[in-house]
Amino acid sequence: MIKVLKFSAIVLMTSMVCSVGAYDRVTGEPFASRSEVIAQNGMAATSQPLATQVAIDVLKAGGNAVDAAIAANAMLGLVEPTGCGIGGDLFAIVWDAESQKLYGLNASGRSPKGLTIDYFKQQGLDRIPAFGPLPVSVPGAVDGWYQLHGRFGSKSMQELLAPSIRYARDGFPVSELIAYYFEMNQKRIGQYPGFEETFTINGKTPKKGQIFRNPNLAATYEKIATGGRDAFYKGDIARTIGGFMQNQGGLLSYQDLATHTSEWIEPVSTNYRGYDVWELPPNGQGIAALQILNLLELYDLESMGRDSAEFVHTFVEAKKLAFEDRAKFYADPDFNEIPVDWLISKDYAAERQKLIDANTAAKRVDAGKHDGDTIYLTVADSKGNMVSLIQSNYRGMGSGMIPTDLGFVLQNRGEMFSLDKDHFNSLEPGKRPFHTIIPAFVTRNNKPLMSFGVMGGGTQPQMHAQIIINMIDFGMNLQEAGDAPRILHTGSSSPEGDVMVDGGFVSLESGFSHKTRRELLKMGHTIKDVSGAFGGYQAIMLDDKNKVYYGASETRKDGQAAGY
Repeated sequence: MIKVLKFSAIVLMTSMVCSVGAYDRVTGEPFASRSEVIAQNGMAATSQPLATQVAIDVLKAGGNAVDAAIAANAMLGLVEPTGCGIGGDLFAIVWDAESQKLYGLNASGRSPKGLTIDYFKQQGLDRIPAFGPLPVSVPGAVDGWYQLHGRFGSKSMQELLAPSIRYARDGFPVSELIAYYFEMNQKRIGQYPGFEETFTINGKTPKKGQIFRNPNLAATYEKIATGGRDAFYKGDIARTIGGFMQNQGGLLSYQDLATHTSEWIEPVSTNYRGYDVWELPPNGQGIAALQILNLLELYDLESMGRDSAEFVHTFVEAKKLAFEDRAKFYADPDFNEIPVDWLISKDYAAERQKLIDANTAAKRVDAGKHDGDTIYLTVADSKGNMVSLIQSNYRGMGSGMIPTDLGFVLQNRGEMFSLDKDHFNSLEPGKRPFHTIIPAFVTRNNKPLMSFGVMGGGTQPQMHAQIIINMIDFGMNLQEAGDAPRILHTGSSSPEGDVMVDGGFVSLESGFSHKTRRELLKMGHTIKDVSGAFGGYQAIMLDDKNKVYYGASETRKDGQAAGY
């Protein structure tokens, strides 16, 4: 555990929990759903049990953490297409035990080279549509697999994709949550060509317990396994995608796919009370979590107590400040000079903290002035390698564009561009859009400690910060940190050009007291109840003293942590 929980904190946390969130456990926090999973040789935590089991099988067969992560991600593209797939993008942070170093991979795709802001103006559009052919950007996931595999992999790609190919042909039983999201996505994109043929059974989305098959995806995976990444970006798959998009009125072309490249990048960090928290720099939003932590490190959160209006208010106000910078500065660094070092500096946090009123919710804040639905998985192996990987279509199943007979949906990540030509995140040909999906990692004294992530759009930086705070300030273990009731603020200014003028909304999960909610209202916060918007968490932590891994997984979704 990161910190021994003090008696006063136990009393405090016990008092905050409603009966709705209580599990009547004999150990640990009353809101905890289960104990951590503990194992010596390897650990995997993914958002779907079948994918976790595939990862463990790869580890048991002698594969390493990267091998297992690729195999699990491929499996998730089959069993959880409502959140991910090879039509989307990928980001990863890898701890390599041999070099004792962290590596970052940005495998996000770029906008079509033929797509411009003027095109949307000519169509009379002031925003990029959420669905259809226009928000589609190049899918980066497959190149991400091969970049990871080429640098760190040990098993062949044929071996790693074989379980998913088998399950795609033979079928698997659909879980309750994924059945729910299938039905939701049919309402969004069910009218587009290929949805009924690919994702329904006799015209209806699969129900809980039904066996679902995707033979087209099996064939696509086979082509990728035998033909390599070029089979996807330069072969028949690329030609099918390009032709389909042209027929649908889109501008993504074969040439856009053929020229795609991923990028190895340096993760960036801040130190939070002695722990180094690592994220990837923009075009993703990971540094927002670091900005939030820098601001909150200036407060004694432990003395506030987690179920207090003081803590929730301070957290929300820090989030508002970080997200204003996110709205202004976070974009593709190939097109802009992003002041990352300044944004995540302690001096900047101290300056911005002065804007937080201890008693009143801010309705609007400004960015700093400077010159110049998703899946998450993590795997660790017996040699000490650890992978933090996140992958997504965006908006659940993505754009609705399902290239003929390929078995997957193309992402709609291009929706996140701004059509303001003066904005950092403005649409330009061949540019990577602002991205919400972010993997995270924690080290201490230059040694690996924890690989974790929380899926869920703009939820992610907020929950990354809360996981760290839960463990360091409130003394929770790995599972408790994910089970604890969460705070979500929505309505901040966005990289697409929206501006917060009303303070946004605060949503609290069951477990926060009515007293806290009342006091937040008095401070000027608007409370809005939501369901299913608080993200999905997976984590692995290394106990170097006992030489074991701890695993934790999200109880709000279908996740499973398992080890051996």
